[in-house]
Amino acid sequence: MLSTQNARIRSFKVVPSLPEPLKPLLPIARNLWWTWHPEAVELFHRLDAAMWRETHHNPVKMLGNLPQQTLDAAAADEGFLNSLQHVTNNLARHLDRVPWLKKAHNVDNDFTIAYFCTEFGLTECLQIYSGGLGCLAGDHLKSASELGMPLVAIGFLYRNGYFQQYLNADGWQQEYNPELDFANLPVEKVKGTEGEFKDKQIRIRVQMPGREIQVGLWKCTVGRIRLFLLDTNLPENSDEDRAITSQLYGGDMEMRIKQEIVLGIGGVHALSAMGIEPDVCHMNEGHSAFLALERIRRLIEKHDLTFDQARVQASASHVFTTHTPVPAGIDRFPPEMVTRYFKDYVSSLKLDMEGLLALGRENVYNTKEMFSMAVLAIRTADWANGVSKLHGHVSRDMWKPIWPGVPDTEIPIGHVTNGVHARSWLSGDMIMMLDRYLGNRWQADPADHAVWEAVNDIPDEEIWRVHERRRQHLILWARRRLTKQLEARGVSHDEIIATTEELNPSALTIGFARRFATYKRGTLMFRDPERLMTMLENQDRPMQFLIAGKAHPADGGGKDLIRQIVQFARDSKAGHRIVFLENYDIHVARYLVQGCDIWLNTPRRGMEASGTSGMKAALNGVLNCSILDGWWDEAYADEGSDVGWAIGRGENYSNLDHADEIESRALMDLLDKQIMPMFYDRDRLGLPRRWIARMKMCIAKLAPVYNTNRMVQDYAEQFYIPALQRTRLLRENKLAKTIELDEIKRKLRGAWGTLAITDVMADTSRAVDVHQALTVKTKVQLGKLTPNDVRVELFYGPLDNDGNIADGQVVGFKHLESTGDNQHVYEASVTADTSGRFGFAVRITPGHPLMTDIVEPGMILWDKAPTAPKSKRASSASPA
Repeated sequence: MLSTQNARIRSFKVVPSLPEPLKPLLPIARNLWWTWHPEAVELFHRLDAAMWRETHHNPVKMLGNLPQQTLDAAAADEGFLNSLQHVTNNLARHLDRVPWLKKAHNVDNDFTIAYFCTEFGLTECLQIYSGGLGCLAGDHLKSASELGMPLVAIGFLYRNGYFQQYLNADGWQQEYNPELDFANLPVEKVKGTEGEFKDKQIRIRVQMPGREIQVGLWKCTVGRIRLFLLDTNLPENSDEDRAITSQLYGGDMEMRIKQEIVLGIGGVHALSAMGIEPDVCHMNEGHSAFLALERIRRLIEKHDLTFDQARVQASASHVFTTHTPVPAGIDRFPPEMVTRYFKDYVSSLKLDMEGLLALGRENVYNTKEMFSMAVLAIRTADWANGVSKLHGHVSRDMWKPIWPGVPDTEIPIGHVTNGVHARSWLSGDMIMMLDRYLGNRWQADPADHAVWEAVNDIPDEEIWRVHERRRQHLILWARRRLTKQLEARGVSHDEIIATTEELNPSALTIGFARRFATYKRGTLMFRDPERLMTMLENQDRPMQFLIAGKAHPADGGGKDLIRQIVQFARDSKAGHRIVFLENYDIHVARYLVQGCDIWLNTPRRGMEASGTSGMKAALNGVLNCSILDGWWDEAYADEGSDVGWAIGRGENYSNLDHADEIESRALMDLLDKQIMPMFYDRDRLGLPRRWIARMKMCIAKLAPVYNTNRMVQDYAEQFYIPALQRTRLLRENKLAKTIELDEIKRKLRGAWGTLAITDVMADTSRAVDVHQALTVKTKVQLGKLTPNDVRVELFYGPLDNDGNIADGQVVGFKHLESTGDNQHVYEASVTADTSGRFGFAVRITPGHPLMTDIVEPGMILWDKAPTAPKSKRASSASPA
């Protein structure tokens, strides 16, 4: 290899040389639209199936490597050219379709949403993802393209991506990090059209302590969506800084804060350098939360605002999605580290360092508290959500100290349940069958859920034949992959044959594939090995497990779970029916979710924010058997056992070992007494009618709901459009409403301590009939405020056994009179629809119309109570 120290190397680009009739292949290859259109994939497969596999399904690399005679033959093949024209026309139609916002809400695409995420799982050849978060982000972009959303995205182009996995002879995970070949990936440099970067890659600069680093911009096209990728691997940077975009989730805390500065602050710089000024920014997890600081800084610089004024404007346009159900899963940095990285930046925010650090604390007064990226995101975003109904509850409970005194149900964190992109995860066979029986409306009109009812009209024989074909494909593929794994471990040829041939294409096949973290309990099924072995050895009802997943390189506990599985399979008489498939990625996931019969998920309840792999399986008629957590908690609650099985009833246990024992037994009972008998209950035609009925219900009920088209629509309706409307309102007349809202907040904050609820009057000595009104009067001292500044409210509802209002509602008091000295009398009436034990409490909240949808930390006053009903955690106040 020639070193650049010895000679100056000048680079040039080599591109595939295609015959004229095949030129349309290049724009198809470079637009990841092909990843969810089987007819486009088939074009490349037809050219050379072996090379398609060898290039890891990378059409750009493949077109550059194909022999000229292959290309010439295709250029003369009329059938191939007709298929190419068909695909080209489909892509053109996709790019030109009328946006969903215009059709559904008459909203023009005259605004821009910027979607920030640290990873994007789009296709297996672009290894810039690790797992669920990345695949969710990739599916978000695909659905945004299908819906015609005005969205751009920001992420990283990692030089080494996420680690690749293999197992040693003992079953212990090993990692390696191959370099990505950017020149042969479906990405391209973003080049300028004028000025410094005319015809050159655009670069932006990001400040680090004592230095400035350069970041190059790349673009990946996903249908109609542009994904911009940041790259610090430039010769102008030091080796230390070039490594910032080397690995996903690699390195230490120091590396993580540098990555997140580049993603957040650098991402805003990058968009600006391309002339994109987003109206709404969506932070998908807290990794990109520093973007809020940069957008605030720019508003201060442009409009000469104070920090608080700029934060009011910026926060209105920020959406934050948390995917983490425990505080330990959030990126947090020591205060001294944040101080070191932001000491030269903080003055541009018109803020001191203590004010900046307070933005990342739950308790702003605890100067030793770690700086949390999630808290920073929450404090700088007016819109926040979890990723399932249950996760919304968990998130509100986790972050309620930020809003002291606010009832749990009013904590301003909603939920948008995740989904998956249907066309990306459905098998080609399933897509063709759905097209035959549902028409094209299931794809063209994703908002029409009724179209999925036609799944019930599919003949049992046909849907079962499609499913059996997918299972057979899965087993044949698994045999090939397992053969390579065992050869690499030095296993003998005879043992490989014996092991792979035991995989049965007709057996009940259970899939378990996910990140191997201890809370996901990948070995729950092995707690009773004797019972498991009895089931595995049953020749009349054969059962097999296909297992895949990676443990984080630093997670010894997760690695040990993998080792236990591999050793159990190796040492057990029926271990050949338990197969661990190495190097879990999109390619492996696609085979598993399309070909298994059961999708198994066994997390500790409350630890799985959503869990999208089960949704991918459900689209294909694979039945879920899962703990009631994440998405399955609400799916099973809505649809019941018609669509799968629940392990337990949603119990929570204080003794974790006891929980494992109970839920392991429940899982074994389901497999032994319900799942296997139903799967093998065949009629005279060999069809498992009851199983097929569940498959149909699974697809018909879950597919229209748990997909990213519905999810992106939810984000648009619940967050993007409201954020755009609030942002535009605050932006009008040279930010007049922004300045007004800031003044309102400052006035309230300064005078809140002068408020008092001096008396509450209601006749609670006698019972009230159902539907009979209870009248409540209250006297309040407004101190330095006026009745127009506040809302006096009655919070009421049924009481739980602890005397707390369990499911409260709010009724506004009517102002009756002023009694002098700024004392005021208010009145309200409430009724109960059912009998029982009810309670109420009086409170005061901000009353200005601009604060109707804003829950301001520290601005809620309860009658003689420092915290709201049910609130039990330590309080904190609003920072800055």
